[in-house]
Amino acid sequence: MVDTRSEQDPYIEHRRLLFATAYRMLGSVADSEDVLQDAWLSWNTTDREAIRHPKAYLVRTVTNLSLNRLTCARATRETYVGPWLPEPLLTSPDIASETELADSVSTAMLVVLETLSPVERAVFLLREVFGYSHAEIAEALERPEPTVRQIARRAREHVQARRPRFDTDHTQRQQVTAQFMDACAGGDLNAVMELLAPDVTAWSDGGGKVTAARRPLHGTDHVARWIVGFLAKPELAALTMESAVINGELGVLATLGGHTVGALSFDLVDGRIQALRFQVNPDKLRGLTSDNGLALT
Repeated sequence: MVDTRSEQDPYIEHRRLLFATAYRMLGSVADSEDVLQDAWLSWNTTDREAIRHPKAYLVRTVTNLSLNRLTCARATRETYVGPWLPEPLLTSPDIASETELADSVSTAMLVVLETLSPVERAVFLLREVFGYSHAEIAEALERPEPTVRQIARRAREHVQARRPRFDTDHTQRQQVTAQFMDACAGGDLNAVMELLAPDVTAWSDGGGKVTAARRPLHGTDHVARWIVGFLAKPELAALTMESAVINGELGVLATLGGHTVGALSFDLVDGRIQALRFQVNPDKLRGLTSDNGLALT
């Protein structure tokens, strides 16, 4: 999309924030970009003189467009092949040092948000992540303020009950990431097992497009053997792995023949990997080369 307007155009000024809003709502880079395109078209046909607060107007527009898209997407996801995981997104290394911000866009959090209804998700994000008042959210969603307060409380309790616990020590995460890549590259089953927690769970999202486990895998032995066995396939002999900040956390990118073929995010608890999420669906890897980034405000 080519834009010839001034850099002072509110849409351009707040585009990163708008993308961050849509992405947290949808967990999809492609859908978020579509929402921003629709918001841009709407913005260009709006009487700017009648808008007192352009930023609030644009966030409200993106939120409601995302709500409509998310409502339709939920039906599609019910027939999704295997576990559904959000599209991974490369983020600035700086975001990892902002614990609350990193948590709000982590793969684990996006998975939790997926268990909320579309309206609950919108209210939670606008209130807890972007700091809007209940009155502002009520106006944006065209709902009574008391109703919004109830939805906000219910959504917050739901997220707190399901929010995964994980270590935030960046040095330790760097060490574990390096050890994991070395163990995988060497096909060292014992080394992989030593890095996993006893009750580890692994999810892999292939979307029916590529080989992936159709159900979550549980337990150190089961998960480790699946990882080592998968990487031992002849067609993956030239696979390379490198660390990268994915969704605000240090994770692993896998490339083959110069193309990104997978992304791994994981939760670290007491120095061991508690949960692994492998995204290998080729349709969901475009955010790993996108320059959208995430707004820090």
